[in-house]
Amino acid sequence: MRELLAPDMQSGMNPFGVPPAFVPGVDPAEAPEGLGWWFGFCGSQMLVITGNELQGESDVGVPQVVSLDKLGINVVRSQYLGTLENRPCYAAQLPTDLDLPPELALKHLRGLYGQLDDTFFAIAGRATQLVEWDRTHQYCGSCATPMEQSIHERVKHCPQCDLRQYPRLSPAVIMLVSRGPEILLAHAPRFRDGMYSILAGFVEPGESLEETVAREVREEVGIEVKDIRYFGSQPWPFPNSLMIGFTARYASGNIVIDPTEIETADWFTKDNLPPVPGKLSIARKLIDWFVEQAAV
Repeated sequence: MRELLAPDMQSGMNPFGVPPAFVPGVDPAEAPEGLGWWFGFCGSQMLVITGNELQGESDVGVPQVVSLDKLGINVVRSQYLGTLENRPCYAAQLPTDLDLPPELALKHLRGLYGQLDDTFFAIAGRATQLVEWDRTHQYCGSCATPMEQSIHERVKHCPQCDLRQYPRLSPAVIMLVSRGPEILLAHAPRFRDGMYSILAGFVEPGESLEETVAREVREEVGIEVKDIRYFGSQPWPFPNSLMIGFTARYASGNIVIDPTEIETADWFTKDNLPPVPGKLSIARKLIDWFVEQAAV
């Protein structure tokens, strides 16, 4: 089982960002020969190595084999992802009736943050989205003909009606709204008890990103914002979002929440912040940035 072990790679990159040593690829015929990294998923759970098979300080690792059938796992279907340090990487849909040996386990991807090495965690975020895209686009949505996958780009093509289906990506804005030394934080029904975060929402057809920021803030808490500035972005594979971060300043209005989206919202200073999201998310990066700026 020693061939399954992932090396210790510290990239310093943002979670889910593309690691510098990773080179994307589409055509499996171009994959280097030999052992490859296999990012296998059964629903939202990822196949990982655990226990005594691991070396170093990692809690879990990514299987490294020529193919998963070497581990007794029959893959439903797979996608070539590219190379990591000249070794091939694959995404695989796993069957639901897996009988795993003790050294292998299925774990939810979100829970692997901080356990899985950053480089592999980033590739896993890409892999889970492609596995789901592959699973849900086996047939044409227009004429029900079996789809064919291109080896030149990441797209499925219908040979009957020429429909093309690219991997789904749902753009969403997430924004930190400030008012002098205060930031606006809200608690949504889906959050754990006591946790607050900044506002977010999906982009609608015909909108610019800045228009989405202003609309979402207006709809969720009833205030107007100005000076909308781009902050950064983060792929968010739960299930297929691209989070685009902004900062904005309060312009006018009083907080009036939309009860279908928000349970409560208020202004907070850096010294009285409630519990906020963990370091995995761009929401936390925006909040940490505000705290650092407020301390200057």
